[in-house]
Amino acid sequence: MPTSLSKTKTSRTPPKEKVAFFNRELSWLAFNRRVLEWAQDETQPLLERLRFLSIVSSNLDEVFEIRVAGLLQQVSTGIVEESLDGLGPKEQLRRIHAITTALVDDQYDCWKKQLLPALVKQEIYFLEPEQLNKKDRVWLDNYFREQVFPVLTPMAIDPAHPFPQLINKGLNILTWLENPKAKAKTKVMAIIPVPRILPRIIEIPTPGSDYRFIFLSDLIRAFIHTLFPGYAVGGSWAFRITRNSDLYVDEEAAENLIKRIEKELNKLSRGHAVRLEIAEGVDETLLADLLKAIDLPQQYVFRQNGPINLMRLMSVIEMVDRPKLLYPPFVSRIPAALSGNKPVFEQIARGDILLHHPYDSYEPVVDFLNQAARDPKVFAIKQTLYRTSGDSPIIEALKEASRNGKQVTALVELKARFDERNNIHWARQLEEDGVHVVYGIVGLKTHCKCSLVVRRERAGLKHYCHLGTGNYNPKTARTYTDFSLFTAREHITDEVAEVFNSLTGFALSPSFKHLLVAPFNLHAQIQEKILREARNAKAGKPARIIAKVNSLIDERTMRNLYKAARAGVKIDLLVRGICGLVPGLKGLSEHIKITSIVGRFLEHSRIFYFENAGGTRPDLYLGSADWMPRNFFRRVEVCFPVEDPALRARIIDDILPAYLKDTTASHLHSNGAYVHPTHAGEPFSAQHYFLQQVQTASQKADTLNNKAKKPVPRHKKPIISS
Repeated sequence: MPTSLSKTKTSRTPPKEKVAFFNRELSWLAFNRRVLEWAQDETQPLLERLRFLSIVSSNLDEVFEIRVAGLLQQVSTGIVEESLDGLGPKEQLRRIHAITTALVDDQYDCWKKQLLPALVKQEIYFLEPEQLNKKDRVWLDNYFREQVFPVLTPMAIDPAHPFPQLINKGLNILTWLENPKAKAKTKVMAIIPVPRILPRIIEIPTPGSDYRFIFLSDLIRAFIHTLFPGYAVGGSWAFRITRNSDLYVDEEAAENLIKRIEKELNKLSRGHAVRLEIAEGVDETLLADLLKAIDLPQQYVFRQNGPINLMRLMSVIEMVDRPKLLYPPFVSRIPAALSGNKPVFEQIARGDILLHHPYDSYEPVVDFLNQAARDPKVFAIKQTLYRTSGDSPIIEALKEASRNGKQVTALVELKARFDERNNIHWARQLEEDGVHVVYGIVGLKTHCKCSLVVRRERAGLKHYCHLGTGNYNPKTARTYTDFSLFTAREHITDEVAEVFNSLTGFALSPSFKHLLVAPFNLHAQIQEKILREARNAKAGKPARIIAKVNSLIDERTMRNLYKAARAGVKIDLLVRGICGLVPGLKGLSEHIKITSIVGRFLEHSRIFYFENAGGTRPDLYLGSADWMPRNFFRRVEVCFPVEDPALRARIIDDILPAYLKDTTASHLHSNGAYVHPTHAGEPFSAQHYFLQQVQTASQKADTLNNKAKKPVPRHKKPIISS
């Protein structure tokens, strides 16, 4: 099914040539539609389809918490800022609501009509309390009394009991009460906030091989009368409020940034309501009272025919032990350059090493820091941290290094959206172990992925660095496609050191000749490389651009891509999510092809290829930056060249061609529709192709190991002399 997004002609900048752009917000919703299509795809493993369905809900939360919240603020303050496609905030909100309503309806149809019946066939059941037998109901009654009832706090709403402050995205139960002894029959609203400590899905014990679950909200509704003894309880409905979750911190005015962010985080749970999700069939009078209490217009109500917050289904994947309902497991490979017992620094000194995650293991990145922490020759470690895992070995390695007397500096980004609390926690832990923690440059997020190790060797101090496209998070490295580059090239490591000096000290205009670093030279260099391809095409020289990014929405970049396309440059853009550029328009973008790959792994790597007149050295960069204004101007980003001939060949001759011929990708058309074109012959998936490479390498390694272990015939055994 094709998905589409709005497109209009821009009129924001009259002096500029009028060109077409897609709307950012609607483009993001179109991406969520593509994710939903994977949940609807019956060729995918059943529990993986459940995962995709959950991801849609998670993504929609962010749409409302950040994007819709921002548009609503524009409307309330009267500040009208048109989007690139010329739409004002009110019209954007109207279109977002219409598209989201259809998307959510289809999401719940997928759950009820496709996934639930398929789960039943696999003997995985989601039951209502009335579907349980007597024995199960006894168990459920005990579970409620022992595990749930003690932590619930029912709240009646009347003049003596004002409406409670309900936290962002928390589960709540709405009901009404009636006093049967009172002469005047009046209804009183009551709310039960459900603590997050309680699991949202409960497994009912069963002696067989099947699985049976009940939603916590259904369990509470079944026993809700026990919370209001003496009252007649009317209907009950689960609901959830989404609030504005954008963090507003004036860094220049904040004397202590970490305390200021903590204060703002506490406010977020009480931010302005931007969405209400509530079960279908809710009493309309009760709903009107609820909306008045949370100050939310009717148009931001989403009635749902199923469980509130399908994101909770993610937990079922861990609870059900059915490997056949998941993608086949695989073991990431360790490149030959790192498979020996020699120290990682010796291996890097021999030549650059490239890892393509998750096909290549993330373990060498952890080993790099672990060995640095323990190596007596290492004097200093500098590290950026944007997001990391809950039990991060990266954090532990930095702490160990500090305890071992090394100079350790960690650039912790406190403003990493939705990870602020985690990063404050890590920052304090690191400081307790003597790590020098800094928070980067005022007004900028530190989003680059850099690690620098300073080691004393015979010839003097030598730098080794790791540069990546993804976060220092071993857990997400299993499911995100990213690149890691280890290098000891002096001209690269010197500039990485300059990046760290800029982050920890004062540098108004640092100079970078090899790295592309935002906000200093990245945007200007990307524009120059795009326009150089245009000049080469006009001069009859070979010209081509290939870019793989998560998002493309920077206006100047898109305008220059249009110029290059008009000049005859062939442009292939692999844009996973938001895309504002319109391909296939005659005389403007007919040489531009845009595809989006959604699959088993989240496509997170960024690759930039510029033909450079067909010489022996096309420009090839990897990096942390998307082509968005925030990445170019409001973040510290690092894009780095790939210089080793063998590694360049791997990307140019193998990885990029695999992405470009992926038949599972959806192609963006000029009308805004994402379409899966029909292909003759066998389908081809880049992700599957890379997994096959891992499997082939593993089989070869097993064969070599088996040969090595094969016993030597007795007459050929070597004679060992004393």
